[in-house]
Amino acid sequence: MKKTLIKYPFLTRDVEVYERDNGHKIVLAHKEGKLVNVSTWVKTGSINEDDKNNGISHFLEHLMFKGTHNHKAGEFDKILEAKGAIVNAATWKDYTFYYVTLPKGQEDKDLYLAIDLHSDMMLDPVLPEEEIGAPFDLNDHTVTDKRERHVVIEEIRMRKDQNWTKVYNTCNFNMYKKHPYKRDVIGTPEIISQVTQPEIMNYYKTFYSPENMTTIIVGDFDHEKVLKAVEEGFDFKGRVNAPKKINEIDTPTDKTIVIENTTKSNTAYMMIGYLGPRANALKENIELDLISIILGDGTSSRLYQNLIEKQPEPIFNMINSEHYQFRDGNNFFVQANFKPEKKDLALELVKEEINGLLTRKISEDELQKAKKKIKSRFAQEAETVSEIGETIGYYMTVCEDLKLIEDYLKDVNDITVEDLENTIKKYLNLNNAVISILMPEN
Repeated sequence: MKKTLIKYPFLTRDVEVYERDNGHKIVLAHKEGKLVNVSTWVKTGSINEDDKNNGISHFLEHLMFKGTHNHKAGEFDKILEAKGAIVNAATWKDYTFYYVTLPKGQEDKDLYLAIDLHSDMMLDPVLPEEEIGAPFDLNDHTVTDKRERHVVIEEIRMRKDQNWTKVYNTCNFNMYKKHPYKRDVIGTPEIISQVTQPEIMNYYKTFYSPENMTTIIVGDFDHEKVLKAVEEGFDFKGRVNAPKKINEIDTPTDKTIVIENTTKSNTAYMMIGYLGPRANALKENIELDLISIILGDGTSSRLYQNLIEKQPEPIFNMINSEHYQFRDGNNFFVQANFKPEKKDLALELVKEEINGLLTRKISEDELQKAKKKIKSRFAQEAETVSEIGETIGYYMTVCEDLKLIEDYLKDVNDITVEDLENTIKKYLNLNNAVISILMPEN
């Protein structure tokens, strides 16, 4: 088993990364206190889906809690929540992760209980038919056996009614030509209503493989004993690794794409999206984070000051920018809620602010304020076991290299205004933008 030590900023001990012969990775991070975090990140999400099974990763996430051969459905949550645990999971484009945060207990007894239950859930889900519910016709309103299938479909329908989801999905879909990132992670009612238990189990067996899993334990514990407990709990019994899949990475559009839709609403929505660098391009990612802060993060940002605070008459209800990191290439968004009768003016003003990142040079003061904010956030993410677990999971799964975190603060300090200008020219040209607008029907 290969061992690597990582100097993780703000932690008092090096983080230990173990890679087993089968590819399963175990990460042990020391954080003083009585709380511990146990999580496993799986390198699968909508990135491994197609038009026939879109949403299966998220559906499987729900079903993983429905029991194993050793524990019936609901038992896992009941036992751990009785110990004061928070138990949850999440699915996104590059990953699905499952976590437990709880007090470690006397002599770490509850930590070992959590490892035992967590590993059992990750390696031996039953995915029982009676919990999934039978496949059904969406047009058949006589179905009364409401199981997890119906819970997920209702979740999809609720999201589909959200205007921000509509404007985002349109923007996201049109930013990509072929890449699986173009699909909505949650899937469609049509697919979820028909996917079978064997199809879900086959997906689980294919992608929940040793090489795709990273198990992370954060807290104050005996590393040797915990390492042994995780190794014993995660006995894959010869499970084969997932086939290697390399997706073709889309290039940005070479001309501005504008898509306008309508919805039942009193206000209008806008999202301008760009494709960015891969998540492991750390310096460029930090630069885009800094640009996002300067452009649209909070009341001191350019977008808020120029388009809300200083406008002679109200046009925007809200406006900001976001930077999302993905393994095969990031997304940078500017998003706004505005008065529909001001659509043309609103779009023109937002475009001016994006171009203004170069025409109105970023000041050294703006850069230093953004650096201070980004370093403060980074420090805060090292304050709790759950945040440390999530940060490690992100670097191990999306960036595929935890060692990048050693250079994070140095890279932040080294970035100049000229670096930001080069990154703006490279990634935030309006000719490479996809613009999604959602207007009221009337």
